[in-house]
This record gives sequence, C-alpha cells and structure tokens, in this order.
Amino acid sequence: MQEDYLKGKDGRYSRLYKQLYHLVKDVESPVSRMATVAALLHYKMANFFWTGFYFLEEGELIVGPYQGPLACLKLQKGQGVCWAGINREESVIVDNVHDFPGHIACSSLSNSEIVVPVKDQNGSAVAVLDVDSKLLSNFDNVDKINLEKIVSLVYNSL
Repeated sequence: MQEDYLKGKDGRYSRLYKQLYHLVKDVESPVSRMATVAALLHYKMANFFWTGFYFLEEGELIVGPYQGPLACLKLQKGQGVCWAGINREESVIVDNVHDFPGHIACSSLSNSEIVVPVKDQNGSAVAVLDVDSKLLSNFDNVDKINLEKIVSLVYNSL
C-alpha cells in the first residue's frame, strides 16, 4: 500500500497544485490562501498528520492556519525544525524528529517532518509550511519540490 502511495505521489501533487491555483487565484489574502492550502493538503495527502503554517511575527514564530491536532501557539526562538527552515531559508526534511537537536514536540505522535519556507514578493521568508507525519521517513525530495511549488501560491500574484 505504501509503495502505491509513493509511486503516485508526484501526480497527486500536480493535481493538487492545479486545484489550489484555481481555488486561490481570485483571493489576495495570504492567510486565506494558507488556510486553503493546509486544508487541501491535509485531507488529500495520506500520512499528513499535522499540516499548517507558522508566521514570522516580530521575531517570533506564531501558529497560523492549520489542520490536525492542537498546535504549539508559539515556537521557542531558534529551536526546532520550523526555525531551521526560517534560518536557513530553505526546506528541511527530517526523517526522525526525535533525533533532531532542539526538536519542539507539539505532539509525541509526530515522527517525521518537512518544513518549507514561505517567501513574500521580495523573496524574504515570512512563514513556513510545516507538515508532520506519524511515520518515520515519510518525506522526500518529491515532497520538497512540490510543496515549494505549492507554497509559492501564497504570496504570488496569480
């Protein structure tokens, strides 16, 4: 079953991108776009346990739109995978979050994670898309490439 999921993942992302593009193109609000992205990804991608955004606000990472169990409202500064994505300004894939130095465990059920920076029109990281899975090693380069494309919908004029 997992093998079939992996084989069709790239095509699934392609269909989701097209669907998201049409859903968000007439709405300028980044928050509305984030809410739609989080909802669609969460319910259409198997193994996504928590799917949502954290905003960089006055030097803090504050929870934004998300789907899944209760989230940490504010992430400890400089700690965890989300901050790594902001600080590096690049996507971060973690196969086992329990081995990641400074990991912030909002849920003990999360085992792997991908974080994708969301960049504004100036190319500055202003938020991150954070996706957790209960499975170890759930995320790969296919997720990275496609989620980066999807988060580009948040601030781009369409």
